[in-house]
Parts: sequence; structure tokens; C-alpha cells
Amino acid sequence: MGSGAAERGWAERRPVLFPFLLSLFWPALSEQIRYGIPEEMPEGSVVGNLAKDLGLSVHELPTRQLRISSEKAYFTVSAKSGELLVGSRLDREQICGKKTACTLEFEAVAENPLNFYHVSVDIEDINDHTPKFTQPSFDLQISESTVPGTRFILEAAEDADIGLNALQIYKLSHSPIFSLISKEKQDGSKYPELALEKRLDREQQSYYRLVLTALDGGDPPLSGTTELRIQVTDANDNSPVFKQDIYRVSLRENVPPGTAVVQVSATDQDEGINSEITYSFYRTGQVFSLNSKSGEITTLKMLDFEEVKEYSIVVEGRDGGGLAAQCTVEINIQDENDNSPEITFHSLAEMILENAPPGTLIALIKIYDRDSGENGEVNCRLEGEVPFQIISSSRNSYKLVIDGALDREQTPEYNVTITATDRGRPPLSATTSVTLIITDVNDNAPVFHQASYVVHVMENNSPGASIAQVSASDPDLGPNGRVSYSIVASDLEPRALASYVSVSAQSGVVFAQRAFDHEQLRAFELTLQARDQGSPALSANVSLRVLVGDRNDNAPRVLYPALGPDGSALFDTVPRAAQPGYLVTKVVAVDADSGHNAWLSYHVLQASEPGLFSLGLRTGEVRTARALGDRDAARQRLLVAVRDGGQPPLSATATLLLVFADSLQEVLPDVSDRPEPSDPQGELQFYLVVALALISVLFLLAVILAVALRLRSCSSSASLGCFQPGLCVKSGPMVPPNYSEGTLPYSYNLCVAHTGKTEFNFLKCNEQLSSGQDILLCGDSSGALFPLCNSSESTFHPETLKPQAPPNTDWRFSQAQRPGTSGSQNGDETGTWPNNQFDTEMLQAMILASASEAADGSSTLGGGAGTMGLSARYGPQFTLQHVPDYRQNVYIPGSNATLTNAAGKRDGKTPAGGNGNKKKSGKKEKK
Repeated sequence: MGSGAAERGWAERRPVLFPFLLSLFWPALSEQIRYGIPEEMPEGSVVGNLAKDLGLSVHELPTRQLRISSEKAYFTVSAKSGELLVGSRLDREQICGKKTACTLEFEAVAENPLNFYHVSVDIEDINDHTPKFTQPSFDLQISESTVPGTRFILEAAEDADIGLNALQIYKLSHSPIFSLISKEKQDGSKYPELALEKRLDREQQSYYRLVLTALDGGDPPLSGTTELRIQVTDANDNSPVFKQDIYRVSLRENVPPGTAVVQVSATDQDEGINSEITYSFYRTGQVFSLNSKSGEITTLKMLDFEEVKEYSIVVEGRDGGGLAAQCTVEINIQDENDNSPEITFHSLAEMILENAPPGTLIALIKIYDRDSGENGEVNCRLEGEVPFQIISSSRNSYKLVIDGALDREQTPEYNVTITATDRGRPPLSATTSVTLIITDVNDNAPVFHQASYVVHVMENNSPGASIAQVSASDPDLGPNGRVSYSIVASDLEPRALASYVSVSAQSGVVFAQRAFDHEQLRAFELTLQARDQGSPALSANVSLRVLVGDRNDNAPRVLYPALGPDGSALFDTVPRAAQPGYLVTKVVAVDADSGHNAWLSYHVLQASEPGLFSLGLRTGEVRTARALGDRDAARQRLLVAVRDGGQPPLSATATLLLVFADSLQEVLPDVSDRPEPSDPQGELQFYLVVALALISVLFLLAVILAVALRLRSCSSSASLGCFQPGLCVKSGPMVPPNYSEGTLPYSYNLCVAHTGKTEFNFLKCNEQLSSGQDILLCGDSSGALFPLCNSSESTFHPETLKPQAPPNTDWRFSQAQRPGTSGSQNGDETGTWPNNQFDTEMLQAMILASASEAADGSSTLGGGAGTMGLSARYGPQFTLQHVPDYRQNVYIPGSNATLTNAAGKRDGKTPAGGNGNKKKSGKKEKK
């Protein structure tokens, strides 16, 4: 690397001097890297470790891609070590000429992130050029009459080196007649003059050969020689004399050819031909011409300051006698602003991201102006309003950086125009343009064209048909703007969602996967998502509400009047004295459709007496149109049609059986005349009762056998105390057992009669029962249980088993003594029983019929809710709450089971009471 590598300056030593401040002041220091090397170093020689001086490690070199940006490839950077290497021949004289300082300036560029560093390399001169004369020999004619001391300007040698290596001295071979004088020009160059020391005598010696040697100051010094051939001519007493030894002229460049530069003039004191002076260039020139007679120097071609800044011309004046004189003409070329700046881009970024922050380096710009002084000083600016800025980095070097926010969606590319203007008079400028393409980043989420979507779909649609389409746009490019659609949420069940709808990921078309049913699902809402393919992906959601429209696909359904379990129609009673407008009943129907499709109208299709009843078109109310006549039948039949408002309309029919009667007794014979259809549920209950009775009998026999065995072990006195002629067994006081639900919460005495048939009848009790006493129950042939007597009675007489008169009307059940499910009835405390035998038998029949219907879950007897039609006869306070359900309270000896509502137990429901004044048209079995 030579001595220059050791003289790089303080920039090379700063890692040692300032290790801590390196990271803080690196951007400023990076512009001051300077190296010094000698010229003519072989290619590949190391100038310095550029990567180390820039603070870059060897591991960073592959990614930073350190390289050199210059016009000529004088230097390169090693990709492995980061060292600055000599790339081509460095000839200082060829690069810088006669300049004292020769410096090569260039930029070192590093990528990722993009940055550049100013580097200067001083080329030091070496003594690689010898002084050279233009000719190997020079001819000189000197008159013998030349006065000693006369000087003759000789041809100067040229040495391309500078400084000490440049030409320093001239030497002349030994001669007693001539001597050599070295002189120095204004620019510092030296030239020789030959001085005549002694008078010449042509007759003694007419010819001289001398050797002129030029030496430089190198170590070792180099030299060049030329031969001086001096011819001594005959005497010419006076030589020409120029008015000035040196003529200095300043000439502007770019003057046209033929422009006069200067006129030299010499005089000769001789006369005649010896005084006629002829002018000529000491050396033939190609830039200027000389008038041999007048001595005027003119230009032959255009002068260019950038090529040659100064000319030195030797003009010789020779008289007719052969005597000559010489003068020097120094022409200084003045610079003109004739060169426009040149703009070049270095290290232009290949990719400019739209999210790049302000200050990001885009390109390195270098501007070169060949002019000098103010003519070569350049200002650079950007044209137009662009989000970029030019920052001066060093002399004639600029950075193009981002100065604002970039948005590719608004401006995908910028045509940046850069103008460079010098400071000449007039100023010259140059412009260049570069197109900067902005690279897209995923900075825009998809945007739906609507804030929300609502779509109407008629029910019973075709599966697989499209029902809607959502659309979203993304202004980004490529995958960043490619949108796909999906369903991310719904108010439907997640498992059922896929069976209802799907969406096309590419087009956003929503397809129905099944036929919708308005009656099951009237509306549902989906949340659709549009997602781009960027990284990271951006998305947007939108709601899509699907409204399922109704079609007339459901016929009306009649709720009232309802059919019985056997499919038979129910009947309603109408007072015979009903006046016109009397509300008989009301047809109630519903339609599962909506809107106009569910707007129902009621029409009479068929009537036994067309004018007897009227039907509300919209209400379905059946009213009497006139009073019942003598000729009108007591039983009327109406066939009612219920139509909806759809197109085409759908309908349903209902049959009304109306019976004109003032009391329930008038209705029952008519009902009993009809054959009762077979009731499978009733038959099943009958078989269950028979099975329970057989089990009870077996249990009773087992109890009797156990008692008989017990009595054997008893004494005779104990046996007489146990059995009396009445065959009654009295149980002692005991704590009532914990019966299951549906059993009576009392302790009972068992009565057995020795007759052919065991009967239980109502027996009269002569005194009030207290809660602490035992009750002896007996039953009649109908299966009902009644209180027999007070527990204080010790005997029982079989002859007393006969039908008794109805109970006294003043006799009451207390709340704790009422039969029912665990005594839970909530009837009125003042409710009365029927007061005659006929009403009692009828009541028993109606109770059994109502209980059987309750077991079917469709009890319809009665005039009101829970009255079984009895309130009209026994008063409004007499309701079904006062009538016990005897099936639940029949106690079977030897078992804790009771007869319960089989249908209610099976369905988990309580048997329903009567609803309205409806009767079974079929005949129920009286049990």
C-alpha cells in the first residue's frame, strides 16, 4: 500500500481515538474518509480496509453489498474482506496532469439500508517520468560578432512529474565559450538559456557540439539530453531586440478562430537586409498562427478552458543577416460559463415501499460542471410538488430522500424532475427526470360496498340457488388486494349453519343449502368476512340479514271445537229461550302462515236450519239469528269452513253440534240413546281394575289366614274378645301410616258379612267424627266407600246393611276430612251435597263418566270450567272441587295401591276438568 496507506489521515485512526463516539458521529465522520497511495500501484493492491473504517463487520458484507460508485473504475471493494483495492492503472500524470494535488473522490455505497460515504484517495507522485526534450538535437546559428554575455533561449525539457520529481536543473557539457543559465517561469517551470562567455571567431572554430542535460529531483534522479549544434556565422553587428522579453495576454475561451491575441515587435539597428526582421514560432504551433512580417498572433481554432488553461509560446525574430532574438508569449485562457451541469444518478433504490418513513434514502445524485469558479458551482432542486427532498451531501453530491407520506393507492408512481443550475452569468441549467414506482404494502383493509345487506327470500326456495351477493374491494395490488369471503358468525346454531347457507370464497355469492320454512325460521343474520391475502392479512366484516318470506303453504287448523279421542264431534247446549244475537259458541282457528296468508275468514257450508244461526266472518262467533221455533229441531248441525287469504286460498272445516236444552237432564237421554264406540283406553283401565281386584282378594285371604293362625295361639277369653257376633274387627288407636300419594290418610276398620255377596253401602253415623277417632268404612254395590259408624261401637249387625236415605243437607266435610289426594281439595267449606236420591244417583253416574273422560285427558262434560254442568242445578258454588275423585281414593285392603288417573300418570299431567258446556255425542259406559 506504500507510504500513502500510512498517511490516510485521522479518519483511519478514529476507531482507536474515539471508540465510544463512533456510533454517535458516524454519519458525519463517514464523509471524511481519506486515503493516500502512490501512483502506478499494481491492480489488486490494497488501499485500505474500507469496511472496517465504515464500522461494518465482515458478516454484514453480504447483506450490505458494499460497492464503489464512480465514473471510472479506479477502485473496487473486496466482497469477502471489505478492503478497498486498486481496480485499474493509476497514472497521476494522466489523471491530474500538472496539478499539485491529485485526489480521486468517489462514493462508497452500502445497501440494506441504503447509504453512501464520501471517500477521497490522494494519488502521490513517484518519479516515473524522465525529463524529455522535444527533439534529439537543436541547431543554433550565432554570428561571430555576437557580443559576449548574449543569451540564447534554449528548448526546455518536459517532465510530467511534479514537485521534487519534476525537472529541477539543466547541465551543459563543458565548454569554455558557452555557459548555461537556468530560469524559472511564472508557473514554476524552468527553462535553460545559453550564454556566450567569450567572443567567437568563425575562422578559428565555426561549429560547436554541446550536450544539454535536464535532471529532475527524484531519488535516484532521472535525466534527459539533447544535442546543441551551434553554427558560427559571419558578422552581423546588431541582433534584433524585442520590446518585451515576455508578453502576457489573457484570452477568453470560445473566441472565434482568427481572433487577434497579441502582436510582438523587435527592432534591429542594422541597415538594409540586416534590419529586416522575420517572425516565427520557435516551435510549430497548431492553435495559434503568427504573421511573419507584422508579428501578430491570431487563433486558429476554438479555445477550451476545460482542455488547456494556459499557453506559453516562444517567438523568434531574425534579421536578414541571420541574427535572431527570442521572446516568450504567455496566453492565459479565461473560463466562460459554456458548460451546463451534468446530472447522474447513483445507487437508485430498486423498491420504494409506500410505508417508508420520511428521511429514507432513495438515490444518490452527483452533478458535474466542467466550468471553474462560480461557473462550476451548482444548485440542485426538485420541480413540482412531490413528497421528496434533495439534501446536499458534499460538493456536487446530493441525496434524494422521502419528505412526506407515500400512498400507492393515490399515486402509484412519481415522475421526479431534478434541475441543476450553475452560478455563471448567464446561468446554465440542466434537467433530468426519473420515474419512481411505489411498491405496494398491505395497508388497506377490504371495504364492503354496503354497510349492511338485507335480502328477502321466499320460503320453499330451491336448494343450491344463490340468494345474495356481497362485494368488497381492496385498493391494494396483487395478493394484498385479492379478497376472499367467508362466514364467521351467525345467530344460527354452528352445526346447522352449514346446512342453511354457504358463500363462495371468490365471488361472495351466498347460496341456500336447503329450502327455508317461514314457519320454522323467519329470519336469521350472518356475519360475512372479506379477507385479503396480504401478510399480515386484513379483513372487514358485514352483516347479512336474510328475511324468509311467507308462502301460503299451511292450511288453517281448527282449535275449537275439537274432536273427541274417538274422532266424534262435541256438542254445545243452547237455552231454548235464547234471544237473537245470543253467543252460542265460537270457532277458533289458527294459520301457521303470516300476513295475508294467515287472515282467516269463516263461512257456513251446511246448516240444518240455514236461518237459525249466524257466523261472524272474521271472528268465527256463532250467534242465534232468531228465536227457536216450535218446528225447529232440538239438535242442529253446522258445517263451518275456515279459509285463509292466500292465493290460492287453503281451508279447513269444523262441525258444530248444537242442542237446545234448558237443563242437563234433557241432554243425557239424548246422549244415552247413541251407541258408544269402543274405547281401547277404557278397556285397558277395566282390565287393570280387575287385576288389582284379584291381587287384593289374594292379599285379603292371606291376611285372614294370618289372623286365623294368630287366633290359635290366643286364649279362649282372648278369642271371645276378638270376635263378636257382628264379625267386626276394630283396630286400636294407631299413628296413621305414611301412605303413598292417592291413598286416604286414615286408619280403617274392616267389616266382613257372611252373606253370599259382600256389599258396601252408605251407613248412617249418628254422631260427629273427630280427627282423633277411627273411621269404619263400608261400600255399596257401586264401589263407593262411606263412613259406617263411630269407632266407639263394638258390635256390627249385618241386618243393618241396606240402602240408606240421603245424608242430611246440613252434614259437612271438614277440610281435613274431605276425600281427595291427601286432602288437598280447595273447595268451599259450605258446599252441599245433592238432597234427593235421584240427584245422588245421577251425580254418581256423572262423576264416573267425568272421571273416565279425565283419564283420557279430554273431559268435556259440564257447563263451565270444572263444574261438569252441575252449577246450573246446585248453585254456582258447587264445583268439581267439591266432588272427590273416587278413583284416587279407593283403598284396597291389604295393599297401599289406589286407582289413579292412568292417562294423567302416563302423560305426566293432571286430569283436566270440563271445558265449556260440551257433551260426548257417544254413550259412555256407566260404571
